[in-house]
Amino acid sequence: MPGAEHAAFAIFLQQLVNGITIGSVYALIALGYTMVYGIIELINFAHGEIYMIGAYLGIVLLSLLTAVGLADASLMLTMILVFAGAMLVCMMYGFTLEKVAYKPLRGAPRLAPLISALGMSIFLQSFVFLAQGARPKVFPHLFSGVGFDLAGARVTYIQVFILVVSIVLMIILNYFIRRTKTGKAMRATAQDRRMAALVGINVDRVISTTFVIGSLLAAVAGVMVAMYYGFVDYFIGFQAGLKAFTAAVLGGIGNIPGAMLGGMLLGLIEAFGAGYISSEYKDVFAFSILVLVLIFRPAGLLGEQTPQKV
Repeated sequence: MPGAEHAAFAIFLQQLVNGITIGSVYALIALGYTMVYGIIELINFAHGEIYMIGAYLGIVLLSLLTAVGLADASLMLTMILVFAGAMLVCMMYGFTLEKVAYKPLRGAPRLAPLISALGMSIFLQSFVFLAQGARPKVFPHLFSGVGFDLAGARVTYIQVFILVVSIVLMIILNYFIRRTKTGKAMRATAQDRRMAALVGINVDRVISTTFVIGSLLAAVAGVMVAMYYGFVDYFIGFQAGLKAFTAAVLGGIGNIPGAMLGGMLLGLIEAFGAGYISSEYKDVFAFSILVLVLIFRPAGLLGEQTPQKV
């Protein structure tokens, strides 16, 4: 019995580690959804494609740097350049997306920007499909599965890296929103856009900044997922986007701490469901949670935060 109990605990701990790892990625993507919704009450369904583009950029940039020999000379510098390049390009995509697809429709009925968001999602997905092809792209094998054992569970250094980077980015974002001048402007805009404009806040710049920050976080998540799984395809943005949206709703749409909590919980639910029931139904678990939350607690676990006009 002691041996069986130890094995059961090791399996539980392994699923816990796996769930926290993928949950932290969902949390980063969900932050983009919840920030945009908190500012302009829009579900940016094209956000998942920004994450997908970040994953592809990670592979393309790393392949280029490997081809010129920089990866062999300095792996750390290579990864810094890969992350920086992916973040920069995705930030430009996010900025352009807001200016082209959403800003012209800011005063339109709420259905119009939603349709625009779906259209941009399909456009970006098709663009990557035509540019990169339908076959999955493989992340260069610069990282082996090295790690350490923790009470019978295997923890890889990539999992530790993903968790640490995600937590650090969440802490930085929380500080930025609550302590900086731009963050206060974002909160004021979320409260009342018209009044924020009257007191001198550049509302258009704040909205663009929100899209840029969300795209930055999505880019980091995309590169880390490419490192973790070793391959990407053009469809991962749709899947991860829906799950991150589920995480945002689970925590409370428009609520930044809620997005973090929702991402972690969704990752754990998915990991334990796949480990103890069946991995074939892991997507079913995620979307079942979405349906249950919408039925029984539509405001989310921490409560929905939407602009309150005063």
